[in-house]
Amino acid sequence: MSTPTTPVRTERIGSTLLITLDRPEARNAVNAAVATGLTAALDELEADPELRAGVLTGEGGTFSAGMDLKAALRGESPEVEGRGFGGLTEAELAKPLIAAVEGYAMGGGFELALACDLIVAAEDARFGLPEVKRGLIAAGGGVIRLPKRIPHHLAMELLLTGEPVDGRRAGDLGLAGRVTATGQAVAEALHLAERLAENAPLALAAVKRVVRAADGAPDADAFAFQRGEMKTLMASADVREGMTAFAERRPARWTGR
Repeated sequence: MSTPTTPVRTERIGSTLLITLDRPEARNAVNAAVATGLTAALDELEADPELRAGVLTGEGGTFSAGMDLKAALRGESPEVEGRGFGGLTEAELAKPLIAAVEGYAMGGGFELALACDLIVAAEDARFGLPEVKRGLIAAGGGVIRLPKRIPHHLAMELLLTGEPVDGRRAGDLGLAGRVTATGQAVAEALHLAERLAENAPLALAAVKRVVRAADGAPDADAFAFQRGEMKTLMASADVREGMTAFAERRPARWTGR
């Protein structure tokens, strides 16, 4: 468990690491301390073989209001070198990360959610990229990722107007994979993480690597990369265990090797 003084808390729940942005007085806006704390939490997730997935959420009924503008004016940076905004938006994590969004996910907060592999949203959550209203663009991944997640013209409408959508609309657009009643996003995300943990950790990591490598690449290059991943998987103990467990009609016992 993280110390009470850090603005990012971690809690181990089974094989899942629940990561909570804990600056409710600032609507969990990201300053240098949050970026450092989130980086440490993600490192904890990646380093522990007993942890299979992470859930990212915010304290006080808000996911994150994005960049802390007051801190930025004081010269604080919300970015971590090589890992982007909040230590997440440019990080390449091996393990699945789920955003559990209650309340506002605005600007950089929305970009943190977009950097996750899955999004669970409360029906009254609010997603928006209002940077154009401040003379900026959503440079933490919003402009790059949103048009890949939802239809082009809908993404452009959100990016060019800066207007938000609620969780129900996010679900309709396919932005949020699951939509819950208010207050239930974390519980649903933890349940989803348990489902992911039933699968082979090497295979989950390989899926993420292939998806990243195939993004924008010619099919021939993507398939070549995938063949390398499959060769590695086929030589693993987990593949032998998965096939044996299927034949014996029992749950697999993954070792991550």
